[in-house]
Amino acid sequence: MTTILSKYAKLLVNYCVNLQPGERLFVQSTTLAEPLVREVYREALRAGGICDVELSFREKNRIFYELANDDQLKHISPNYKKAIEEYEAYIFIRAPFNLKEDSRIDQNKTKYRKKVMKPYNDLYFERTATRDLKRNLCQYPTIAAAQNAGMSLEEYESFVFNACKLFDDDPEQSWLQVRADQQAIVDLLNSREKIKYVHKDTEIEFSTKGRVWINSDGQTNMPSGEVYTSPVEHSVNGHIHFDYPAIYMGREVEDVVLHVKDGVVTDWSASKGKGFLDEIFEIEGTRSFGEAAIGTNYNISEITKNILLMKRSVDR
Repeated sequence: MTTILSKYAKLLVNYCVNLQPGERLFVQSTTLAEPLVREVYREALRAGGICDVELSFREKNRIFYELANDDQLKHISPNYKKAIEEYEAYIFIRAPFNLKEDSRIDQNKTKYRKKVMKPYNDLYFERTATRDLKRNLCQYPTIAAAQNAGMSLEEYESFVFNACKLFDDDPEQSWLQVRADQQAIVDLLNSREKIKYVHKDTEIEFSTKGRVWINSDGQTNMPSGEVYTSPVEHSVNGHIHFDYPAIYMGREVEDVVLHVKDGVVTDWSASKGKGFLDEIFEIEGTRSFGEAAIGTNYNISEITKNILLMKRSVDR
């Protein structure tokens, strides 16, 4: 029997990571996503792949940072290590228990842990950039994510599944059409060298000379629907207002304004979470711009404080 989750799994395995016979797939999520993980596992086997699964439990991360000593902070899961180094495909399914359970963890420990993980994070980005590691980041609806979006769980399920085009008869064909439609936008933008965003309380410009706009068609993120590039590092100038809230590491920021000169954020403000921004901007490299994008997914009709589900512009 075809269900919405079996359609989701088929899309993830066959379209998003295009799993081939004999290829190895590593799936990470939480125990809340077990219904979708079951279907992904089933579909991976049907595709002839080898599938390994790692599921986190409630507050695992918080407990780790509360109790871990230096030796434990240095430990890297051998399954994760092997997957990042060798596997052909990787699916990470977001399925949070509590979006703020990490908000009070020891920041010194997290900084130390990031240093430990850096070689593997670098390798991850290197391999995913070339699709040597075919990866997809997606969302499984949970009560925590629904509450964060200001929706009931049923409303949020419908919202996520619609954004992924799972109500369409053939979701894969729908995403192939997205790819074709966005290519015209990519071709136009690749013929330009100067980009300027102008909106209420925003006026920011940058150069894309020598850079390439990418067609994000749902293979790397599900849902997607955007075109993106990397600005020339020192060309970004102006100010930008983010009028929608977001949560990162359990900390919420809202009404953020950034002032940028020659590619570097020189000043910032926020009506909520200013102290967290102060901490973030102390980290090397965080004041530079790495990406610019234009969202095209008009099935994403509401803001849900989730960057994965913000692949459209509000004003058409």
